[in-house]
Amino acid sequence: MSDIGSVKVEVKDSIGVITFATPKSNALPGEILQDLADQILKISKDKQVAALLIQSAGEKAFCGGASFEDLLAVEDLESSKAFFQGFAKVLNAMRTCGKIVVVRVQGKTTGGGVGLACGADYCVATKGASLALTELNLGIGPFVIGPYVERKIGKSEFTAMAIDAEFRDAQWGLEQGIYHKLFDTIEQMDAHLNTFLQTLGSRSKEALALIKKVSWENTEHFSDLMPERVHMSASLILEPTAKENIHAIKLRLRN
Repeated sequence: MSDIGSVKVEVKDSIGVITFATPKSNALPGEILQDLADQILKISKDKQVAALLIQSAGEKAFCGGASFEDLLAVEDLESSKAFFQGFAKVLNAMRTCGKIVVVRVQGKTTGGGVGLACGADYCVATKGASLALTELNLGIGPFVIGPYVERKIGKSEFTAMAIDAEFRDAQWGLEQGIYHKLFDTIEQMDAHLNTFLQTLGSRSKEALALIKKVSWENTEHFSDLMPERVHMSASLILEPTAKENIHAIKLRLRN
């Protein structure tokens, strides 16, 4: 793994597996986001692949959202937009790839990580996989991932998550339809996934593709929403208070 992280891809028995890893709670820098989007779209062209599993490495956090280092590094609107477009590209790739996307959540997930869980067609998690939209703590909001989260839990619950920025437990995620199965341990989750993905790989690829198509009907406008949503986050993160918030959170985490 490089200093910023890695994206590894494997295709076996009609299942594509994408594993991302970064040093700090699997938070996502711009380069990893671009790589994720590229790999999802690349696998989508493989006619032998029936479904795609997206997972992160390690046994702790599934995804810490946006990379603080990348957020602190942006100094102008264009570079800021480029970063937030990274999340938009990944979620759009998940939505449009034509393959069933399964997401495996082994621990806490925040911000953009919640977006990945909500962008899944099927999502499994451990009982320790609490989730939160913490963007307001930084001085921004979950604007880019918003349409995907709203699709799963509705506008009212999305608004509440965005405002209070508090963690909800995995059971809540199950009840809201973000998670579809919960497991006591990672080992139990992976045993289930192994059997589930083997079965999925044996199913009709044409039927799975049509299930994917109908489940995302009436979301074509998500692409139209993104320029404005990206601008919202990109402009807010340039405010001095946002930088101060990030520095304060980094210091708190370090201590």
